[in-house]
Amino acid sequence: MEKFTAQDYQMKTYGEGLQGKRPLLSPLWNKMEEDAYAKMEEGARSYIHGGAGLSHTVDNNRNDFNKYRIVPRMLKNVELRDTSTRVLGVDMSAPFFLCPVGVAEMVHPEGDLAIAKGAAPTGIPYIFSNQGSFPMESCAAAMGETPHFFQLYWSKSRALVSSFVKRAEACGSRGIVLTLDTTLLGWRTGDMDIAYLPFLLGKGIAQYTSDPVFRGLVEDEIALEHPDLDKKSPKYKEVFGQTCAILFTKIYNNSTTTWDDLAFLRDQTSLPIILKGILHKDDAKLAVKYGMDGIYVSNHGGRQVDGSISSIAALPKIVKAVKKKIPVLMDSGIRGGADVFKALALGADAVGLGRPHIFALTLAGAEGVTEVIRQLQADFELTMALSGCKNVTEINRACIVKS
Repeated sequence: MEKFTAQDYQMKTYGEGLQGKRPLLSPLWNKMEEDAYAKMEEGARSYIHGGAGLSHTVDNNRNDFNKYRIVPRMLKNVELRDTSTRVLGVDMSAPFFLCPVGVAEMVHPEGDLAIAKGAAPTGIPYIFSNQGSFPMESCAAAMGETPHFFQLYWSKSRALVSSFVKRAEACGSRGIVLTLDTTLLGWRTGDMDIAYLPFLLGKGIAQYTSDPVFRGLVEDEIALEHPDLDKKSPKYKEVFGQTCAILFTKIYNNSTTTWDDLAFLRDQTSLPIILKGILHKDDAKLAVKYGMDGIYVSNHGGRQVDGSISSIAALPKIVKAVKKKIPVLMDSGIRGGADVFKALALGADAVGLGRPHIFALTLAGAEGVTEVIRQLQADFELTMALSGCKNVTEINRACIVKS
């Protein structure tokens, strides 16, 4: 892993400026976002940008960060700074990770494989998307020694759930991030407006098409629908691809899942299980009761329920309910170092970076992903130090006030 400090990054940037060179990505995140959306095709732009309904939850995720203000403390010795932390037994060079974002191939041909390559030199973990464009095994190989997790959607097929989990374990994932908030697809108005769902085009389903259980289900479907079709014929390959896309939409989520189903998942793996999508303190208590290993506060980047509570607003009550029994992660709205600092001050153990790493991927591929991580690392390190904290353990509720 490359050694990194904020001051080195700053001076390298300013030094290159003397030679007429600008940063690979603008550190103005709204400018980077604007540049990325301008480069995307319509379908990708709608899918990445879109929220549910009127997108009020997307707005809440950002606006509610400003309800908390940092109170810097002076005359603190912050010469020796350390942004590293350890969560769920995983060493992290900074207290954030890359969120799972599906169908990354819409913005870059290497998709999540490029994200994995970009994260690898930074020591920042990446949660592989259940809706990935490359199999988890390929992404794991690209990550090297940098830790990774696997996001899981609870399929209607328990055999497929088991297969995904065992594959994740075999390729070295450090935990299973079970996404709870997508038992149904939200009312995503942007996608509906252009009548676009990438999965129907066979995009974002590489975890499925590379899975032996899913492929077996597809073959069973074809045998029923096309009993006379020869597997060796050119037509079979075409029908296989079409059937994959259709079957995926039928089985990838499961609205009958309950807390009692978690026992099945626990039986499939010894890996830590983190529940993603928790927004209510009572659900956090249930996660502890049912023996889960972590909680992930998230509203899916505002893509599922319009008018939902923001993740940062939900965080304090969930932290209080958990009482430090298990780690608490969060995402939705993270854009800069101050956001990371505020979330940690409110009790989060680590936070997830979502859309920004997709913007970076769009603009500059794997190199862009590395760059956006470095920018957030530098921003966080400086925010931490200038607020009077020399390491992550010194960040606490006394560092911020509610405006």
